[in-house]
Amino acid sequence: MSISPGAPPAPPRIPDIVHRRRWAILGVLMFTVLIMVLDHSVLNVAVKTIASPAPVGIGASQGELEWAINSYTLVFAALLFSAGLVGDRLGRKRVLLFGMAVFGAGSLLAAFSGSSTELIAYRAVMGFGAAFVMPATLAVLMNVFERDEQPKAIGIWAGGVGIAIALGPLTGGLLLEHFWWGSIFLVNVPVVIVGFVAMALLIPDSRDPDPGRIDPVGVLLSIVGLVLLVYGIIHGGELASLTDRTVLFPLVGGLAVLAAFVVYEMRIDHPALDFSYFRNPAFSAAITATALAFLSMMGVAFFSVFYLQSVLGHSPLEAGLLVLPLAVAQSLFAPRARLIVARFGARATCTAGMVMIATGLASFAFFDASTPLWALEIAFFIQGAGMGHVMSPVTVTVMQALPREKAGVASAINNTFRQIGGALGVAVLGSLLSAAYRGGIESTLERAPGVPDSARHAAGESLEATLAVAEKLGPPGQVLIAPAYEAFLVAMHLAALCAATVTLVGAVVVATYLPGRRVPGEDGPPVPGERPTAGVAQG
Repeated sequence: MSISPGAPPAPPRIPDIVHRRRWAILGVLMFTVLIMVLDHSVLNVAVKTIASPAPVGIGASQGELEWAINSYTLVFAALLFSAGLVGDRLGRKRVLLFGMAVFGAGSLLAAFSGSSTELIAYRAVMGFGAAFVMPATLAVLMNVFERDEQPKAIGIWAGGVGIAIALGPLTGGLLLEHFWWGSIFLVNVPVVIVGFVAMALLIPDSRDPDPGRIDPVGVLLSIVGLVLLVYGIIHGGELASLTDRTVLFPLVGGLAVLAAFVVYEMRIDHPALDFSYFRNPAFSAAITATALAFLSMMGVAFFSVFYLQSVLGHSPLEAGLLVLPLAVAQSLFAPRARLIVARFGARATCTAGMVMIATGLASFAFFDASTPLWALEIAFFIQGAGMGHVMSPVTVTVMQALPREKAGVASAINNTFRQIGGALGVAVLGSLLSAAYRGGIESTLERAPGVPDSARHAAGESLEATLAVAEKLGPPGQVLIAPAYEAFLVAMHLAALCAATVTLVGAVVVATYLPGRRVPGEDGPPVPGERPTAGVAQG
């Protein structure tokens, strides 16, 4: 076979030494992601313990628990844009190591928090570190794998998230059974040290040869807007009212600041979030699916802990074991989703996945104190299988929509909307749960003898608060227990149906805008700015 003169093969984009160790690098990246996701899933199992009075916990209210989760998420989401640009500019390896060090320091401080305020603050520090880690992991992945191997690598990466979801509740349950609640954060420190050393030795540095400028005004507007909006949602749930001025002002103010953020970003030449990317319908649909799936899943994960531990009476370890089917299903199906996409297309695969997630979430609307465990396990498995068939294809769509040099930006956008979805899920569904619960238990609290007026409002905030008041009252407080469980179940059913509805909206979006099955031999649309490479399939 002869080679045409004047047309030498293009040199590989990726150095040979990096290409040979790409799978070892993927292992390190998965280990890094595992730390971040494991920490979040560990906290979900521990919220009931942290809500308990001292010395077991720190007596955190439901609103404080939501902020302990969302302070991490909001800082994480708000800084991702700039963190991705910093990685593209200064080098992703440096940013990874910096983020890991900050995350480890925040974990150490959070472990020894003496109050809810301290825990919320140190969780924010952890979110600051994580913001520099997560976009860099996917950006590194896109720069050590050629385009034809990227779907497989991203599928394995997404499967690693499923493994972390499995290990988190188990790790948290074991630690809470043998140590104090702060151990769920302290365990991060040695893991961070191992990950730091592995990254320093194995991961190559990469950067964008033409990086964008940092947009401090845009970052500030996004932080202020998101914090005001989430504060208003959470506070509205605590008061069971959206018309109180302490709720209305932050809600309206947050929406106004976010609107100003959008206008500002569309007018400057170096935006933190370039809205021109969203002109690609597939890119926008993938981002929407990510945000809505995490909104639903994170919201349900928040209240399912109370269902498993308070209503069904399981220990933290048992609750962690019960969530295993979700994690196992996601870790099994995520790496194989690319095969389903190759046969049926991203549209059909992701639509089916979103419908599966909605089905699993809607199942919670029929659960009560007598629900058999096998039904619960099936619901979790269906959710995990759905996530496995959604997260891998939408991540591939987002990451391949931008040129390789902009991998940090693409990863930042993907992670930002995932975290914003998760934060809003905890805030919106948690507040809905809180408001519905207060509406169901308030009349009982008003009629119950011996409940002080000063404790009545706090007792109506959550199931745990009502049970704590009932325990303090002794025998007279027993009249509160059955109505409290009933009010919680009604509130859970409502929140679950809302979560399922939101997920079905996401199913409609991906069914409308994601690409269908590709005809064999047909090239996909070119990636903006991507240069052809030897041996790499374009499109």
